[in-house]
Amino acid sequence: MRDGLGSMSRRGSASERRVGPSRGSARLQWHHARHRRHGPWDDGQESRWASLPPELLLDVIQRLEASEVSWPARRHVVACASVCRSWRQISKEIVRTPEQCGRITFPISLKQPGPRDSPIQCFIRRDRATATYRLYLGLSPALQGENDKLLLAARKVRRATSTDFVISLSSDDFSRASSTYIGKLRSNFLGTKFTVYDSQPPHDAPVLSNSRSSRRIHSKQVSPRVPAGNYNVTTIAYELNVLRTRGPRRMQCTMHSIPVSSIQEGGTAPTPTAFINSLDEHFSSLSMSKGKDPIIEFSSTSLGEPPAPVQTPGEPLVLKNKAPRWHEQLQCWCLNFRGRVTVASVKNFQLVAAVDASHQVSPAEQERVILQFGKIGKDIFTMDYRYPLSAFQAFAICLSSFDTKPACE
Repeated sequence: MRDGLGSMSRRGSASERRVGPSRGSARLQWHHARHRRHGPWDDGQESRWASLPPELLLDVIQRLEASEVSWPARRHVVACASVCRSWRQISKEIVRTPEQCGRITFPISLKQPGPRDSPIQCFIRRDRATATYRLYLGLSPALQGENDKLLLAARKVRRATSTDFVISLSSDDFSRASSTYIGKLRSNFLGTKFTVYDSQPPHDAPVLSNSRSSRRIHSKQVSPRVPAGNYNVTTIAYELNVLRTRGPRRMQCTMHSIPVSSIQEGGTAPTPTAFINSLDEHFSSLSMSKGKDPIIEFSSTSLGEPPAPVQTPGEPLVLKNKAPRWHEQLQCWCLNFRGRVTVASVKNFQLVAAVDASHQVSPAEQERVILQFGKIGKDIFTMDYRYPLSAFQAFAICLSSFDTKPACE
């Protein structure tokens, strides 16, 4: 122990500074996890920290993970996973997914389904000047500060025939060539139909193949900075309001990556365990013949063609608006947001599963609100999501509400 880590009794504070979060705030620790997610730290201290006995390390990280239940303190767990390869592996084994523990820890947690019993409460802050939207983990934006965690950010980009919302792990880097890029939302010309593209395929979910869906090219033809691709995981459709009738917007979300069986008893939703958006990982997984260049198959969106939706093992889950009721005294349509929404807006909505008797889904599950979104201030909105949606999927669906929809009002 003295040779590998130094005297912990005399230099305990120094060791704590090395392992702990003294390198910065929660945002800095999250930043390290984002940009190191393709591999552990390989600095000169790798062997020194890896020499800690596994039994002791397991006990330390277990105690830390159990005691740090919210941000910013939870950055300590992220810091431990960033020390070296052995620390990272043990941390990944101990830290459970949001579905199991209701906590967001690592960046990959944003792609994993939320908890089944209670929603994860977040809020979105809109910046009109820069056309950006930031998703925070927190109960109240009024208390925004170190206790709130920036999860995702999106930038709105208007094009001639569509609108794109580029979604990133960073609030100041929206390049598709960046390692922080995780997906996008694209609308049609009228803003009535949206497609959510993921930067990586869902766990064990193949992409439908057709004559235009993919191409095979040699690795030497590809720039190393090109992202792995975009996968069509969700389609959002808003119902046209041709007669201009009174009432809230009506929307329907087809979750191509989530089977309807996920909300049935014993069902499960796809749960990715790591980011796969670097060509290095694609190269390592390819079977290569000696003396030949590897062949890479890209989704067609990276070559300018729209990709086919991701194929689920069964019928995809469909979400629909929960029907509001008309309040005679207030003269408006109302939904029970349980105090999480305070300002009336056409953007407010609650989504539930759209299933019939043939799907064998319990009545309680059919009435369960999977995602709710609503206004609480001029540019502040709450977003509460739960299983089987992930934070990324929920954020993308909510972003569709911010686009102009003259045909739906």
